[in-house]
Amino acid sequence: MASQTETTSRFILDNIGGADNIASVTHCATRLRFQLNDRSQANTEALDENGSVLGVVPQGDNGLQVVMGGAVANYYQELIKLPGVAESAEGGGNRQKSSKKEYGGVRGKFGWVDYAFEFLSDTFRPILWALLGASLIITILVLLDTMGIQDFRAENQPPTYQFMHAMYQSVFYFLPIMVGATAARKLGANEWVGAAIPAALMSPEFMSLGNREDVVHVFGLPMVLNEYSGQVFPPLIAAIALYWVEKGLKKIIPEAVQMVFVPFFSLIIMIPATAFLLGPFGIGLGNGISNALKAINDFSPFILSVVVPLLYPFIVPLGLHWPLNAVMIQNINSLGYDFIQGPMGAWNFACFGLVAGVLYRSFRERNKAMKQVSLGALMAGLLGGISEPSLYGIVLRFKKTYPRLLAGCFTGGVVMGIFNIKANAFVFTSILTIPAFQPWLGYTIGIAVAFFTSFFLVVFFDYRSKEEKEEVRAKIAADEEADNAAAANQTEGASASSAASSVPAGAAAGSETQTESSQAQATSTTTKKKRPVLTETSVLVAPLDGTIVPLKDVPDPAFAAGAVGHGVAIEPSGDTIYSPGDGKILAVQGHAIGVKLDLGVDLLVHVGVDTVEMKGEGFESFVKRGDRVSAGQKLMTFDKEKIAKAGHPDVTPVLITNWKRIGGIDTIATGEVSHGEDLLNLVPKESAQDKQSSEGKNQDVKA
Repeated sequence: MASQTETTSRFILDNIGGADNIASVTHCATRLRFQLNDRSQANTEALDENGSVLGVVPQGDNGLQVVMGGAVANYYQELIKLPGVAESAEGGGNRQKSSKKEYGGVRGKFGWVDYAFEFLSDTFRPILWALLGASLIITILVLLDTMGIQDFRAENQPPTYQFMHAMYQSVFYFLPIMVGATAARKLGANEWVGAAIPAALMSPEFMSLGNREDVVHVFGLPMVLNEYSGQVFPPLIAAIALYWVEKGLKKIIPEAVQMVFVPFFSLIIMIPATAFLLGPFGIGLGNGISNALKAINDFSPFILSVVVPLLYPFIVPLGLHWPLNAVMIQNINSLGYDFIQGPMGAWNFACFGLVAGVLYRSFRERNKAMKQVSLGALMAGLLGGISEPSLYGIVLRFKKTYPRLLAGCFTGGVVMGIFNIKANAFVFTSILTIPAFQPWLGYTIGIAVAFFTSFFLVVFFDYRSKEEKEEVRAKIAADEEADNAAAANQTEGASASSAASSVPAGAAAGSETQTESSQAQATSTTTKKKRPVLTETSVLVAPLDGTIVPLKDVPDPAFAAGAVGHGVAIEPSGDTIYSPGDGKILAVQGHAIGVKLDLGVDLLVHVGVDTVEMKGEGFESFVKRGDRVSAGQKLMTFDKEKIAKAGHPDVTPVLITNWKRIGGIDTIATGEVSHGEDLLNLVPKESAQDKQSSEGKNQDVKA
């Protein structure tokens, strides 16, 4: 029997468009991070409604992040076991088909800005696990120091504590090697060469050349010696240079011998270049940023403490907080303390307080979905200091959350500024790491103020708009009514079955048909997990003008095979897409639009083939995700000439994406069709099953 994790992983794969739609997939501390070939194929609403999914966040052009919480690694492992997915893990798959870089993070005006922030994010993301583990070891040692058992900063430690210090210091000491590997990998250079470059500058031979900040002459040239342990900027800069060196070497070295000579020349070029130039420059850059922020902190710790938590709710969704993490590590390494983590704790605990308020309200409303989301997010936050499940699962989904959140950030930041909080080590701001901050009592007061400010604002004023709240209440009432009806049906079925079993033997034959019917009803009621999405036979009208084309003739294997959905295609004669019925917009992605129709089907209209490459050029949408639309409403226009000029067919698949929950889909239009005319006949699943059963009985009678 499949586990819940395996079942959910299959569900996620089905609703992102299948393995063929994955360009690459990775994961961070809480999120599955997909780059999709065509994001319009992803059913984000279905994903969002799954109880195990904490949130769905589109990023960039085709990026999609599915927030799973602290167990994300388990889902990732199950996901890559599924057919066709493993090839896409960690940057494989179809991503290499295009020479143009895909960015999954914040979109800026310039491509290099986009990639710079994604580069920093994806460099530190794989190291997050080791950093989180090390931060908790630090917390234990700091707690022992607070209790007066052992001096955390003593130069001479007893062997037991010396070993415990080695357990966390290993992560920070060898951090440049980890950063060198992950940065090189992100850029496309060899990760092991990227790790070997900073490793050479940390080897005993290099360290024995002289004392720190000495100048020695190597090859007759002056070399400034630095302590590279714990540094992040030198390996980052070296990895960037390595990418260009490797790229140049591959152009001049024959492929047959690249495996030998590319790493050879890369090492003999990059290690001296880093030792003489890039390493000292990186240390100077890191110190410069750290000193600049320190100057602001020295000028007014209060201002810095208020501004930092107010910025974090906006920079974390964009991935812009990673550079600050590098500065925190730099501060610990150069100053012996950090002044950013304390104020950052105000933001984290304001976020966790808001989620606690959501959890409180969810219990009172009997809102099972939000109860699960908020409980998982709260535990990940309080115990791990990870804010992403809270942010993506709740904050970014409800527009009223930010005022409650910012109020907690502000009040917590004010307290942090009053006490001038400093961190003794790089840790994640959870309740377990409180001892790492000084003064710890002031820090505790600060995070408590932040937490309870946001908590009580949510408890008293809610976190949703009036419309969102009414929608949730209606859904809860409908679910409870359905559960009660199902329970009543199950009881009736069981009673009927019991009554049938007590019929006297002489009447058994006459009651046989009734007994079978009662047992079938009871079995059907108890085993049915989902109601069909379509309750009666319906007709779907055409959303555009044109000529009917069988789906199998569409020049795209995924569409032709029905992997995206079932339906038909239309060769357009016009330039407008209309809504074929009343419903809600699921997705708007430039060239494609998804509608959840009230009749019970999810419709995808995909204008052209491979038109995702046009990046929305030539398309104009008149609706946005979440809008209510009515039958005949104009949804989108497109420029046929631009599509042709870009070299793409304009044949437009009209697809039912939740076809598995529908009994039958038949094309009833031929030749020319106009929008609003009958296009597809849709049969409910139960009706189709009844038809099959009837046909089977007729065949038995004939036999």
